[in-house]
Amino acid sequence: MIRADGKSRPAGRWMARSGPALFDVVPSGNPIPSGWVLLEGELLRRGPDFTAKLYYDLGSGFSDDQFITPSISRKGRIHGLIWLPPGIRALRWQAMNQAGEFEQSPLRMKPVTAAERVLRMAYRVVSTAIVKGPTRCRVFGFKPWRMLVDLEGAYAAAGRLRGYHSISYREWIRHFDSLSNRDHHRISKHIGRFKIRPRLMVVIRTQDGAGPKLAATVRSLGDQLYQHFSVVLVDQSGELGEETGLDPGSELHGRARIIREGSNPAFVDELLSKPDQRAEGAFVAMVEAGDVLAEHALYRIVADLQHRPKAVLLYSDSDRLDSEGARVDPCFKPDWSPELLRSTNYIGGLAVYRADALLRAGDMGKVMLSAGGHELALRMAEWVKTEEVVHVPAVLYHRGFYGAERAPESSIEAVRTHLARLGIAATVTESRPGCFRVRYALPEKPPMVSIVIPTRDEGQILRQCVESVLGRSTYKNFEVIVIDNQSRDAETLAYLASLEGRPGTRVMRFDRPFNFSAINNFGVEHTQGEVVCLLNNDTEVISPDWLEDMVGHLAQDRVGVVGAKLLYPDGRVQHGGDAVGPGGCADHMHWMIGHDDPGYCNRAIVAQDLSAVTGACLVTWKNLYQQLGGLDEKDLKIAFNDVDYCLRVREAGHRVIWTPHAKLYHHESVSRGKDDSEEAKGRTRQEADCMRLRWRHLMQHDPFYNPNLSYERPDFSLSVTPMIERPWRWGRRA
Repeated sequence: MIRADGKSRPAGRWMARSGPALFDVVPSGNPIPSGWVLLEGELLRRGPDFTAKLYYDLGSGFSDDQFITPSISRKGRIHGLIWLPPGIRALRWQAMNQAGEFEQSPLRMKPVTAAERVLRMAYRVVSTAIVKGPTRCRVFGFKPWRMLVDLEGAYAAAGRLRGYHSISYREWIRHFDSLSNRDHHRISKHIGRFKIRPRLMVVIRTQDGAGPKLAATVRSLGDQLYQHFSVVLVDQSGELGEETGLDPGSELHGRARIIREGSNPAFVDELLSKPDQRAEGAFVAMVEAGDVLAEHALYRIVADLQHRPKAVLLYSDSDRLDSEGARVDPCFKPDWSPELLRSTNYIGGLAVYRADALLRAGDMGKVMLSAGGHELALRMAEWVKTEEVVHVPAVLYHRGFYGAERAPESSIEAVRTHLARLGIAATVTESRPGCFRVRYALPEKPPMVSIVIPTRDEGQILRQCVESVLGRSTYKNFEVIVIDNQSRDAETLAYLASLEGRPGTRVMRFDRPFNFSAINNFGVEHTQGEVVCLLNNDTEVISPDWLEDMVGHLAQDRVGVVGAKLLYPDGRVQHGGDAVGPGGCADHMHWMIGHDDPGYCNRAIVAQDLSAVTGACLVTWKNLYQQLGGLDEKDLKIAFNDVDYCLRVREAGHRVIWTPHAKLYHHESVSRGKDDSEEAKGRTRQEADCMRLRWRHLMQHDPFYNPNLSYERPDFSLSVTPMIERPWRWGRRA
């Protein structure tokens, strides 16, 4: 029996609409065993929480302190020893702790002998140590030698390493972001080997005079491991007196100067033009008063410059200090995303610019004296090349705790003036504090959009899709082409016949075995529009202006594909863009969160560049689609063909954009259903293997999914094996 609003689905699949999902475990004939037993079964899950538990009732009812956490592999296999106390009256199985989908097989329990128990435990401990490697073992405190004195404890630790892993930020800092004395020594030696030793100008902008914010930032400068820098204090309030937070007797005090309110902006340009800043390789680090730099912040910036000497802009990840000074709320950022920068100032409070590039941006004196970091970053985005922007995947600054006193990092006026300078017609509105929606104006004659909808039977689903497109869309210049793949259902055939007589709709027949790529390619061949929209027949329009939004993005510089935000009928997110690599190949981000949930660092509610989007609703240029050969009909007939197309679009020098403002429902594979046959599973594995081989250079680094995050699944959880390089530790020589 399942509880907590669980909905049964075919072939052992279930959906829990609200967690936890609970089953009563009913023995088949035999009494509930006690002692050591082997628990076996399968549990495949999709959702934000993978916590499975076996609760037991000893006579006084179930309680939160009487449960066993079983060992479940990432492939969903339950195969492990558990100890059941004597006197159990009933068992209850928790498949998931939150809403999500899962497939559950019957559970099997078999008592084991003492000898079998020892052999099984020893085998798992040794095999886990070999397979998982030293880093994972260290993070989870798994010590294989422990089996010699505590076999059961070592076995339990090994079991925790089999499945999906989570780690708190506090633990992550301890393992991956703390510097030892040995690290300090190595960093010092690494600095001595630098071939490029730029002099940095650290510009601190303060709006509150010489208060605790400025003092905290100045202290962090004194602790820097790379000390080849000067300091400029920009007094934006006019309240900064002689007390600046710099020790008058310190060497740092002699490297500092103040630019006060009312200064001539030309003075800043003159300052940037001095020989030590004008020289190639000089950089300016912009910092907000109150932010605290990590002690290795400037070192990491310069270390990356050793290998990216032509960099124009460098930025890093960040976190926040709470009221007690503890580090919380990490924000692990994507690589360079111009669209995300228009949506929010994701670069944040520490940005490092090449000095001569700042002069090229123009009006720098005015910008540094009065504007914020968002405007400065947007000015650079107007001409900088992608390869000239460096994202350092490390937490190099901590946002200070000052409650409501902190000035907003994002500026709607900065976005508006940025678009105006580029001559881009658009309106900008604030959708949430610090998050903006850019509505790009369409050309005077909007391009014709050809909407290609493959289908087979399920006439009601098709009708819902087509009628929502025709009845709700406010975009005027489009056609609908339904590609029928051997429908036999009378209702469907009747509806298809009715479409053939309606203006702006056509029906084409694809009388061959199902091949999703081939069907779409066939449909695109018969389109008349400049823009092609691939649309699944199990979608339903929510936003009337969905096409205006998607085509508006597509019309921007070098954009080749635009994807939409897809929701389940209950309002939860089905597709929030795709990450390549996490989950084993490619998977949807922000899956199953609420429709208006901001997601990780607000990324579920703002437009942004991504590696890929789903083909369930995708717009692209027809000529680009045909130049690239469309979807792969040979190797990717069913799955991953949309992701592959997006990656080829990016490889050809175009951008892929995801917008949350074009919303549709997605009932997901309704007309074909979920094909769970062994043949289908084998085909999916084959197509996934094809993708992993073809795009192996991206599988370990999607530029829009931070390497400090888990690649086990795209849920933005912290990785227990972050794929980052510590230049001082791993012998990366300058």
